[in-house]
Amino acid sequence: MKYIMSKLSRQLLSLIGLIFTIVFICFGIVLPKTLISVAEKSIYSYLSEPLKFVQQDIDHSLLNTQVAYLYVADGKVIISDNFKDVKGLDDPEVIIGKMTRKYGKFRYHHQTFYYYKIINNNVMKIAISDDSYIDETKTRILSAIFPIILGTCLLIGLMLILWISLIVRKIEKIKDVVDNIDNPDYNHFINFSTDDEIRSLASAIEDMRITLINQEKYRNRMYQNISHDFKTPLTVIKSYVEAVYDGVEDEKTALRVIDEQSKKLDQKVRSLLYLNKLDYLKESKNIKIEKVDMVQILSTEIKKFKFHRKDINFILDKDKKSIYYGTYEHWETILDNLLENFMRYTKSTIKIIAKQNKLILYNDGDKIDRDFLEVIFTPYRKGIKGEFGLGLSIVKKTLNIIGYDIAIKNGKKGVSFIIARETH
Repeated sequence: MKYIMSKLSRQLLSLIGLIFTIVFICFGIVLPKTLISVAEKSIYSYLSEPLKFVQQDIDHSLLNTQVAYLYVADGKVIISDNFKDVKGLDDPEVIIGKMTRKYGKFRYHHQTFYYYKIINNNVMKIAISDDSYIDETKTRILSAIFPIILGTCLLIGLMLILWISLIVRKIEKIKDVVDNIDNPDYNHFINFSTDDEIRSLASAIEDMRITLINQEKYRNRMYQNISHDFKTPLTVIKSYVEAVYDGVEDEKTALRVIDEQSKKLDQKVRSLLYLNKLDYLKESKNIKIEKVDMVQILSTEIKKFKFHRKDINFILDKDKKSIYYGTYEHWETILDNLLENFMRYTKSTIKIIAKQNKLILYNDGDKIDRDFLEVIFTPYRKGIKGEFGLGLSIVKKTLNIIGYDIAIKNGKKGVSFIIARETH
């Protein structure tokens, strides 16, 4: 964390340094240039006002070391006593020749001079000054705003330091939580008063921690259930083998039972491998989805399962307008698992409706408990009759891969499984 702190501190100092650099560039270069136009407007007003009082005999009370006056009438040029006191002024005739407008500035002897002239009754009165007034004006303005700018920069810098310190403390807390995410004895509670992105991040980390805990619990439970489900047929097989060795059971009966249990075990292994295969296919997204003949698939499935229980009445309600997508293999897997599940719970009727691009499979068995509906597609959750299995989980994942979703709805009598295209 010290390394992170150091990096953040360097970033903060760099940011503050950059801000101060930009401010002082603006203050030292851009602002003075901007102030020149303001000061020039001021100096022209400063030069023009006294000209209203200048007569042929120039009033000495108007004279100062910054502004000189010229009075031109009948071809004669009269200059004020301080004309040559203004640094750089020497030849009135040359200087008057540079004044081509009513007011303005010109360069003379590598200096800048500002002037303003009034012409009344063929008499021209001129006020002229060097750029010292401009410099004084800029200095006064800069002197006034410099403390404000400096104080503002310092205040902003202090606020940034306080803000980054708060951010660092929050990051430290989040890092401690992440470091102890698998430590059940650590206090993972985080309560930031400010509702910002860091608080959202902390909430997301807490949600992730809870999810990881739940996944670990689910994984442990699933391993226990898988172990139990696999152990049962193995125990039966072992028992009959021992019974044959002990002479308490004949070989023919034992072989029949062992064959049945081996088939069950084989089916469970195949289901588990297929479920893992579905996870791989979902990640690879390399599946060719095409239009399938659902009526043909359903007819084949019904023929396959109606011999399992001859007491069940199969009803198929279809239309030829509905379109279904996927692969024959996937739909066969989906229907095999659903109908195999129906065989255990149906009382007398299974109805399959293939209309409006939907597929509804109904059986008149007992309703499914609402709490169990929320986890019914979770692999190796204990079923309604205490059984464990992967069938409905395989159904759910296979449908998702080919772009379908499944919902379960309890009716007044029986249960309906509704399959429809996912909406995005």
